[in-house]
Amino acid sequence: MAGSPNRSLELLYCGSSPPKAAEILKDLNLPAIILYSVLTLMAVIANLVYLEEVIYLLRKVPSTNRRATIMWISGAAPVIASTSCIGMWVPLASMITDLTTAVYFAIVIHKFQRMMIEEFGGDEAFLERFENTPVKMSTGPCCCCCLCIPFGKISRRLMFMLKIGTFQLAFLRPVLMIFTLVLWVNGTFSLDDLTPSGPAIWINTSLGVSTIVALWPIGIVFNKVKVELKNQKIIPKFTLYQISFILTQLQAAILNITALSGGIACAPPFSPTARAGYMNQQLLIMEMFIITILSRIYYRRKYNPLEIDEMQDSKKSQMP
Repeated sequence: MAGSPNRSLELLYCGSSPPKAAEILKDLNLPAIILYSVLTLMAVIANLVYLEEVIYLLRKVPSTNRRATIMWISGAAPVIASTSCIGMWVPLASMITDLTTAVYFAIVIHKFQRMMIEEFGGDEAFLERFENTPVKMSTGPCCCCCLCIPFGKISRRLMFMLKIGTFQLAFLRPVLMIFTLVLWVNGTFSLDDLTPSGPAIWINTSLGVSTIVALWPIGIVFNKVKVELKNQKIIPKFTLYQISFILTQLQAAILNITALSGGIACAPPFSPTARAGYMNQQLLIMEMFIITILSRIYYRRKYNPLEIDEMQDSKKSQMP
């Protein structure tokens, strides 16, 4: 009978939704308080570093598409750290914070492609430099093994298709996330329900296909410009973007699958899936803190007067 209280806790929590914030605060011991404090401090520092970067860009770079795009991309890690911190303190809000992260990063994927083009001065300048030059189409993640795919040629039509490839994710993911949120509030969506009759498997499959389609154009553009943009540190930037994608997308999926297969045990007040999400949020805060520091190193650079003049001329040419 000595184990009956623990057995009752397992029956109460192991199949339930994430605990309330009050339950988390009530059960905090000294090591947990230190852990929560350090992780929260990391999230705050990440946002302060990003704020300082924004102030630098506002002071040093003219108001162009390039500046706005860099702000969007370099803000990914602080935003993810912030949403993960909120999800750590308020586990019941983890669905909303996860959806916010997914939507923001979908926009970042589109913005990263735009950044590579904006480094040349925009669409027209990019076409003027690369039009009718060959471009490798057999790139990852969906066509890296299809070596038989012939090289394409940069054209206005191909540029439009590449932009649509990333834009469809930036549009489709928010729509599906809002639909998911509505189903979750209604009680008909659950990450644990992966049966064909449940909506989770169909929504996740659609998002997976959309994401793969969006990553293909980025690989095509990156392979085309990585030599020309070497001085702009495009390879480290691309590496940071890929690491952020893997951590935000695959890490959560791996932990959730591990929990569903019984690899993560129930630890009251957390059910296995809630504990997997809890672990993912704590890991993301630490990972995004490091990526924020690295992003500041690689995205912050001095713009010479000639570059600033070119940006201003590009802005004037885009004005009606």
